[in-house]
Amino acid sequence: MQAVVLAAGEGTRIRPLSASLPKPMLPVADRPLAAHAADAAVRAGADELLFVVGYEADAVRDYFGEEYAGIPVKYAVQREQAGTADAVRAAREHLDGAFAVLNGDNLYDPDGIEALFESGPSVGAHRVDDPSNYGVLSTAGDAVTDIVEKPADPPTDLANAGAYVFPAEAREWLDVPASERGEREITDVLARTIDECEVTAVEIDRWLDVGRPWELLEANEWKLAELERDVRGEVHDDADLRGPVVVEEGATIDAGVVIEGPALVRAGASVGPNAYVRGATLLGEDAHVGHAVEIKNSVLMSGATVGHLSYVGDSVLGRNVNFGAGTNVANLRHDDEAVKLTVKGERVSTGRRKFGVVVGDDVKTGIDVALNAGTKLSTGAGVPPGETVTRDQ
Repeated sequence: MQAVVLAAGEGTRIRPLSASLPKPMLPVADRPLAAHAADAAVRAGADELLFVVGYEADAVRDYFGEEYAGIPVKYAVQREQAGTADAVRAAREHLDGAFAVLNGDNLYDPDGIEALFESGPSVGAHRVDDPSNYGVLSTAGDAVTDIVEKPADPPTDLANAGAYVFPAEAREWLDVPASERGEREITDVLARTIDECEVTAVEIDRWLDVGRPWELLEANEWKLAELERDVRGEVHDDADLRGPVVVEEGATIDAGVVIEGPALVRAGASVGPNAYVRGATLLGEDAHVGHAVEIKNSVLMSGATVGHLSYVGDSVLGRNVNFGAGTNVANLRHDDEAVKLTVKGERVSTGRRKFGVVVGDDVKTGIDVALNAGTKLSTGAGVPPGETVTRDQ
């Protein structure tokens, strides 16, 4: 079966992390987000991957190439962001039978995707506490009878998890009209499929739609929790690695370092001396954590550097960030309310009592900088020495 992986979107809600990198290519553990979807499809039996690309398409092409995990890869270009059905339509010329569709910015329970492939035509369903925020599926037994978008009075708690297996005929059903929000929706194709075929609802036990920065943290918490201890890099005799810690070949852990897993230190990264890394933390390729630095439950993307005597907690740092010595991140409100973050111009609750900062690529801070909880620094921003940042920059 062919698997279409949607990877064309820019990801405006996750900015500044997507300012020069498509959201599906943001790192989750040891690979991009979209690679987890692709791996689930391959494990489920896909014999070809079709990536729909658009924004910063070369990042997707460069990673996946012409073959991935032993199966061929093709690409289709979505010229404008006109909806998920439009994205699949961009790949139509490559489709020659039943096909699966997965969102490249979603994490799926691989067992659920395997069951989805075995049950097609099918749609992934995930039980949620508040279905009114999702497309909601109605069923009779395992068969889907209807789907309705964000209903005020949801008929069930089964949310559409954005994973589908369509029959070959659906190739001709992709020309759907634009919805009220001006996009051509794959759910309209699903509705036609429900009318024409028996569609099975396949429950996916675990699913995460990664749309906002704190959800990238959650995605890493999920995948890093699956780590098993594997130390291939250079680790000083006086370092202390506790629990599921992975140190890739080419990484260096200096004297006095304590790392409490789950943590992943990627190739070329260096830690210490006398640093403390804990929580679900990803240190990307060529990242550097200096003397007496503490990193807690954070993502440092490739090339990010946190200078000595600094603290970073519950934060996401983009590529090639450079924090000067004594840069400290606040990650807790004094009123104990959930930290808020600006998403597309609005302050939105992260739902997290502890959340730090989101920092775009190439940001630099001077020495002795304080960054308040829930602030964002745009790509290339610079913070002078001694400044306290309480607003987005």
